[in-house]
Amino acid sequence: MSAPHASSPIPAGSLDMDALRARYRAERERRIRPEGSGQYQRAEGEFGYYADDPYAERTADREPLEDRVEVVVIGGGFGGLLAGARLREAGVESIRMVDKGSDFGGTWYWNRYPGIHCDIESYIYMPLLEEVGYLPKWKYAPGEEIRQHARAIGRHFDLYRDTCFQTQVTELRWDDAALEWLVSTDRGDRMRARHVVISSGSLSQAKLPGIPGIETFGGHTFHTSRWDYDYTGGSADGKLSKLADKRVALIGTGATSIQCVPHLGADAEHLYVFQRTPSSVDVRDNHPTDPALAESLTPGWQRRRRDNFLALVTGGQEDEDLVSDGWTSSARLQQKLIPTQAYAEIPDEERERLYELADFQKMEEIRSRVETVVEDPATAELLKPWYRYMCKRPTFSDSYLQTFNRPNVTLVDTADSHGVERITEDSVVVGGVEYPVDCIIFATGFEVGASGLLSGRLPVYGRDGVSLLGEAWRAGPKTLHGFYSHGFPNLFQLGPLQNASAVNYVHILDEQAVHVAEVVREARKREARYVEPTEEAQAGWVATISENAPDLYAFHAECTPGYYNNEGKPRERGQRYGDGPIAFHALLQRWREEGGMDDVVVGAE
Repeated sequence: MSAPHASSPIPAGSLDMDALRARYRAERERRIRPEGSGQYQRAEGEFGYYADDPYAERTADREPLEDRVEVVVIGGGFGGLLAGARLREAGVESIRMVDKGSDFGGTWYWNRYPGIHCDIESYIYMPLLEEVGYLPKWKYAPGEEIRQHARAIGRHFDLYRDTCFQTQVTELRWDDAALEWLVSTDRGDRMRARHVVISSGSLSQAKLPGIPGIETFGGHTFHTSRWDYDYTGGSADGKLSKLADKRVALIGTGATSIQCVPHLGADAEHLYVFQRTPSSVDVRDNHPTDPALAESLTPGWQRRRRDNFLALVTGGQEDEDLVSDGWTSSARLQQKLIPTQAYAEIPDEERERLYELADFQKMEEIRSRVETVVEDPATAELLKPWYRYMCKRPTFSDSYLQTFNRPNVTLVDTADSHGVERITEDSVVVGGVEYPVDCIIFATGFEVGASGLLSGRLPVYGRDGVSLLGEAWRAGPKTLHGFYSHGFPNLFQLGPLQNASAVNYVHILDEQAVHVAEVVREARKREARYVEPTEEAQAGWVATISENAPDLYAFHAECTPGYYNNEGKPRERGQRYGDGPIAFHALLQRWREEGGMDDVVVGAE
């Protein structure tokens, strides 16, 4: 079923598919850079101030902790909150949440830029709505509403008790004699925990472009994930009054820019948007929650709606499309991001042909919309996305493209110079042209998948002092179901590693949190010594992932560079469960019900 606003497909016969393939390849070559992800730098060292917390009123004063809790949960975003909530439901009272922010919210704590909204429907994205007793005010919720809901979860499940905010875990070390983890932090803590759950986020480390001269700029700079309202004025609702006499450069045109550009364009004296690759921008059509929806809801409504969405976007069939938006109407195209076995009955060659045809039709619609909305033909041409639909995360806005009709907004395309050339004391340089600006805002995103565990920022030492990354995972990750590893008892990780994903990632995190909580519940019931997968079970799962993981190399190799394809250098094979999230969730449930716990729950004390 298509979303109500979806336009009619462009006839296949009107498409010159060979010409489109050639154009896509040419556009890719204009943007590719030999250094790949090396074109970015971390917000640390001399650039560490970009990662400071602008929302903390003060640093909480406390003495280092040397106590003991049953579970330490690392991360205060939705993954950590869901883990805490589901553990509470499993009967665990002694839980300590640890987060470097000053409150719960994770990405919604840090990101408060103008226009921030979620691009997944709020009724399925915001978790635990029925448990907390809340119905979002908008179909696509603004960031502040989401942040406040995260805080409400913390209060409802009593997760503020014993929480350590403004705290970064610096090491995990297993004590085999005591059968517990020693958790060290940057506040001098050496707390002990029977179990540790890591949910430190895969979009938590802001990255900066490695543009020559970035350190010489004499004006003001900040990253969108640390928006400086003291400088711009206004709030997430806009009205950035302090920019009225400022020339502003925004570098980056991904999902964040799509939301903040309309506000910057409305309030800055002049806005320069520096674009390497345009995003695909479809209709958003946001609106307040219909009172009739609230009246129609019955117990279990959120799970039913969430499951309905997941089924549709992964190629399944449902009698009704409960969400009915741009995601559910483009389900076939999303197979190139999150493959499933939904279309396995179609021969491979024919399936690929149908994928590509549907993709070309959708992207032609997106490009036609640009022509309709943007008045200047040259600017419109630069804003057209020439790549396959899932090469970049699709975006939705009813005001982004319109902003380029403002006389004070200039689009600067950087494709021919493969990005911004350099920054001087007072300007941004592209194609030898200097654009004098007073402020540079970096909308350059995050180190994707760089959780503390996988990036090495959080060293982990298991049994016999074995290092997780340096020794146990030297040849690649080894887990059972993506959650736990042999040699690292009572350690659980949430995230997109050796399991399944989906565009509504909070749904995935909830399924993971439920599973971890059920394992812990069973371990407590059996009075187990610890939880740890057998080597055989782990090896079997690694083999399953190796055989089953989708091969998207050919698709991503043709994409313009971005974080989906490692900046144009796609990996040969991923670490995903290839049958998709619905099959994976069913596998976990069967595993729990049919004796799988015996693979991880070790002995009685």
